[in-house]
This record gives sequence, structure tokens and C-alpha cells, in this order.
Amino acid sequence: MKKLTVIAFVLFIGIITPQAQVKFSPGFRGGLNISDLTNMQENTSAKSDFYIGALVAIKFNKYFTLQPELNYSRQGTDIRLSSLAFENPGDPKFYSKNIKAEINYLTLGAVGKFYFKGKGFHVLAGPSIDFKTDDNFNKFGTNPVGVDLSIVCGLGYSLPSGLTFEARLKQGLIDIYGYDGIDYNNNNNSYYDDVILNQVFQIGISYTFKTK
Repeated sequence: MKKLTVIAFVLFIGIITPQAQVKFSPGFRGGLNISDLTNMQENTSAKSDFYIGALVAIKFNKYFTLQPELNYSRQGTDIRLSSLAFENPGDPKFYSKNIKAEINYLTLGAVGKFYFKGKGFHVLAGPSIDFKTDDNFNKFGTNPVGVDLSIVCGLGYSLPSGLTFEARLKQGLIDIYGYDGIDYNNNNNSYYDDVILNQVFQIGISYTFKTK
């Protein structure tokens, strides 16, 4: 029995060894961010900006690639402010303007890419830890926390040349003000959980250099 086990193990190693030639390919990525903040009290709308970064594609086989990434991501939201929020816009004292609420991050992530039939079309998912580099929230008298944790998922298509087109959704998991979601509202004797989270839709391209 032991001999059969050893023989089976040797055969198994012999089968998977040719398939286990891991390839490392460096590259870069960039594109458009369409970002927003959930549950903001003010009138907000999505903000357009950009992301840019570097990557290493670790190809285990034709079906699966692990891709660690280092990105700079400009996020936030557009906020509409008005002098007299409940007055008629025709009032001469009324004014309304949009202000960009900017919160920018250096992100460390790792996405797993799963290729259908080993071809170019793939789905992807993975975590990201985001370190705030700067923001302009002092305009609003607030200061966002320094670290966010996000989940990334999306779709993409890779060409044999190394060029890849991707669409991703990046959902923050930590309230930008550190709110734990169990605060008490004295006005109506109830608890509420309106945390404010980063939410980003990304459209972009990446390129990985061919390696032997």
C-alpha cells in the first residue's frame, strides 16, 4: 500500500510539474475613476478623476493569474452647496455651486484573474488596502481617517500583445470618518447606521511586458 502511495505521488508530481511554471510579468495600468461617497447628507453626484499604477502579473497557468498592484487613486464626490437651501432659486440672494470633495489614496491590492477557457475574457476579484495621501475636507470642517479597506471585482479582456481592457467596481468597507455604525440618535430614540463609504467605478487599460 505504501509503495502504491509513493508511486501515485511521484506520478502526480510528474503530471503537475510541467504545468507549474509560474511566469512573472511587470506592467502598468491607468484609467478613469467615477467615484462617490455613500450616504452623504448633502446633494452629491459622482466625481470624475483618474487612477494610475504598476503591477506584477503572476501567471500560474492559462486559467489563473494573481496580480499584485500599487496604485494612486483620486477619489471623492461632487457636492452641491447653496446659500439658501430651502428658498426659491429665483431669489437674488440664492446661489448654488459644486465643490469637489477630494480624497486620494495610495492603494496596495491583489486581484485574482480567472480566464474563461484559458482565453482573453476574464473575471477578477480581490482586496485592497488604501492609504490616504491627501484630501481637501478641511473645507467642510472634517478630517477623513487615514486607511480604508476595499473589495474589488470586475471584468476584463486581455490581448496576446499584453494589452488588457478592464471595468472594475471598488467598494470601500470602512467609514471615512471612522463611524462604527451603532450611534444613538437622541431626536427619535433610535439607532442608525448611515456609514459613509468610498465607492468607485473604474474603466481603464493595463499593459504587461512579455517575459521568457
